[in-house]
Amino acid sequence: MSSDSDPASLSLPCAFDAWIADLEARHLRDMTTAEVARALRALSSTYVERRARLGGRGAFDTAGKRAAYALYYAPRRFLMTAHLVRHLAAPSGPLRVIDLGCGTGAAGAAWACAAGAGSSLTGLDTHPWAIEEARAAYRTLRLDGTARRGTAVDATWRPRERSRGAATRMPMALVLSYVANELADDARAALLPQLLAEAAAGARVLVMEPISRKTSPWWPAWTRAVVAAGGRQDEWRLRIAPPPITEALGRAAGLDAHEATGRTLWLGPG
Repeated sequence: MSSDSDPASLSLPCAFDAWIADLEARHLRDMTTAEVARALRALSSTYVERRARLGGRGAFDTAGKRAAYALYYAPRRFLMTAHLVRHLAAPSGPLRVIDLGCGTGAAGAAWACAAGAGSSLTGLDTHPWAIEEARAAYRTLRLDGTARRGTAVDATWRPRERSRGAATRMPMALVLSYVANELADDARAALLPQLLAEAAAGARVLVMEPISRKTSPWWPAWTRAVVAAGGRQDEWRLRIAPPPITEALGRAAGLDAHEATGRTLWLGPG
């Protein structure tokens, strides 16, 4: 599938431009665009050639890579996720979005924005820098969100998110954006039945991963389980409209910032 998409055409009720401006102000304060572009080339190599390092968050091990991730990958992840939930998810009204392995918060933020006013957002990650970036993203995007330490498999969010009160009547949405592949095999095996159980209880579940089958040998088994539970699997090749800084960094690093590819598993109304 393919589509042109940008913040305006998606009609997202959040401050996307303010978020990008905040990212530029903070990450280009002590670095030039050329320096960030060099770091982006190294980061891209990490993603393509040495994905095993990502389990230890090698993507965040230098200031340059952190800036490159925040300014290049995060905006593109936001726009891609916004496109996916627009096409996969039936209109739902406000959601309780839980971003498992949230990184800098882009995927969960995009879903919360698309779901509209009244939605809440919780991001879980293990990396201190990523957690702070997610918190900053939620603030500047004007979302009712929080980020804290946690993993995709320990399920520490469940008692809090299922507390008594009005929040329990709001449908839940779980997103795992390019994180399942970073888990250990036993952790990933334990996670799948948890996701299926949440979907059976009424949650929406979105799993996003790269298209490359070589890096995700577990994908066919997950696909069979999700399809058997009434879900679907899709592959995507999108044309997006990234913000100017993201486009400039991609051009300098020899990357096409306008192309976004991936594959998804979806469970829920749609």
